[in-house]
Amino acid sequence: MNIQGFYDYCLAKKGVTEHFPFDEDTLVFKVGGKMFALSSLSQWEKGEASVNLKCDPDRALELRAQYDAIEPGYHMSKVHWNTVTVDGDVSEKMFRELIDHSYDLVFKSLTKKLQAEIIEQQ
Repeated sequence: MNIQGFYDYCLAKKGVTEHFPFDEDTLVFKVGGKMFALSSLSQWEKGEASVNLKCDPDRALELRAQYDAIEPGYHMSKVHWNTVTVDGDVSEKMFRELIDHSYDLVFKSLTKKLQAEIIEQQ
């Protein structure tokens, strides 16, 4: 997956907004004001792309054992976040599934009211 594919895939999800809260390099995607994906734009340009994604703690451990390209979240909670190296041993299909999982975890943590507002958005 390239940066445009990653960007389009994340932004196409309901209620997603993009931000640069840390610096001009770190692109953050949020749903309901909470982060579910972040990545360094300069690392994509260098061909060394990785993405931090939220993950269920038990699944995170399983994924790290199964894939060399999945490690504990860089500069994030090592329990709840994974860093996924793009174009590593993780297929594009699996990468999309991990983005979906991260989005779903964050979405489900939102209040029922906020979830309903996001679902109703056109």
